[in-house]
Amino acid sequence: MDNQSCVKIITEWDIVAARQLGRNVAKELGFGTVDQARITTAISELARNIYLYAGQGQICIEQISEFSKKGLKIIAIDNGPGIPDVRKVMEDGFSTSGGLGAGLPGVKRLMDEFSIDTVLGEGTDIQAVKWLR
Repeated sequence: MDNQSCVKIITEWDIVAARQLGRNVAKELGFGTVDQARITTAISELARNIYLYAGQGQICIEQISEFSKKGLKIIAIDNGPGIPDVRKVMEDGFSTSGGLGAGLPGVKRLMDEFSIDTVLGEGTDIQAVKWLR
């Protein structure tokens, strides 16, 4: 398998496709069912954010390795409006969509590493990594 696979997020069905891709790669790497669920939940949140706030973008799943560790990186990229206040969206319970607000803080909790790079009017690039224990 190529190191990176991407799913374009344009419709709600693409969220399902991105989850499926993530689960397959996680399983292939040897993640257990609990971590597979964490990874697919994180992908769901990120893909849904692209769909709701940016209109379209993509979710890429990448197999990574560092020293003797193996892991999976989720990259969520869009050319949407950007995030005006990253600190605010990282507060637990904050939601602009009226959702549960698990959102980005939830993704950060589910994964081992998390970063947001956003530029107003240009888009957002979020990366999250889960290492194989």
